[in-house]
Amino acid sequence: MRRSFLAWVLLVIGQLMGQDMPLSQVLLPENGEWELVVEGYKQTDAACTDVLGNFYFFDVKAGDNILKVSADGKLSVYAKGVENISGMQFGPDGSLYACQGGDYKRVIKLNSDGSLVVLASNIFPNDLVVTCEAWVYVTETKTGKIVSISPDGKVTRFKTSALRPNGISLSTDQSVLVVSDGGGNKVYAYRIETNGDLNFEQAYMTLRTKSAMSPSKGDGMATDVYGRYYVTSEVGIQMYDPTGRMGGVILNPLGTPVNSVVFSGPDLSYMYICAKESIYRRKTKSLGFCFSDSPFKMKVFKDK
Repeated sequence: MRRSFLAWVLLVIGQLMGQDMPLSQVLLPENGEWELVVEGYKQTDAACTDVLGNFYFFDVKAGDNILKVSADGKLSVYAKGVENISGMQFGPDGSLYACQGGDYKRVIKLNSDGSLVVLASNIFPNDLVVTCEAWVYVTETKTGKIVSISPDGKVTRFKTSALRPNGISLSTDQSVLVVSDGGGNKVYAYRIETNGDLNFEQAYMTLRTKSAMSPSKGDGMATDVYGRYYVTSEVGIQMYDPTGRMGGVILNPLGTPVNSVVFSGPDLSYMYICAKESIYRRKTKSLGFCFSDSPFKMKVFKDK
């Protein structure tokens, strides 16, 4: 039963990758409007999820706390007294990895027992992604570089053509790293080697902009189980298929730039966005997943 179900899902994904993937494959025709999750903050950011569909974010107005919204909508404090967070994701060990900027200039992880571990210092972290093998990749917007942190703590910097590398994500099989350029109009892709190095940079996606001369302000990124990429920008959430072809732009409810996007909530079937002082979500036809799981352990591949 498991093998036949897996084969069917792989076949469907293969068919989808071979054709255009419009927004109609993601957005619901009804009951798909944005709904307010929380409001009254200053600048919400660092959206992430866990495998249970609990949503997490950071806001300076929240008293330097990382906040959690459970899958059923209950708001609580997940971690207290953590300042200057700009990007977060759970790792394979169940810890929450985070970029801590300002005077801290480091990448940390918060363990389930409340302890804090410094993974790397003397960097300018913006956003990060963590693989199922505990490799951490970080965008350094200030220096225009991508930083890798190996599972044993080795730090390596890689050059990028991005003017302002910002959002960061992975392909579904975690063989490709993708990075948005907030200062240009491209999303760059890199092959991840077995030793963690990044090679073969390619301008993989072209972002829409408000005008021919304006930057995209490409920011946070997400990947769904079908390999589609979602990039927040000044014009909305831009969706691309696994080959880099644009499927459309999802308008946000406020008409203002969105800085962070992730699939979370029940079955990871809701798209959550950070829209300045508010968090919104909408039900979708798609599903998200956590990179901390192996690609072959994704929720959509599990028999019920």
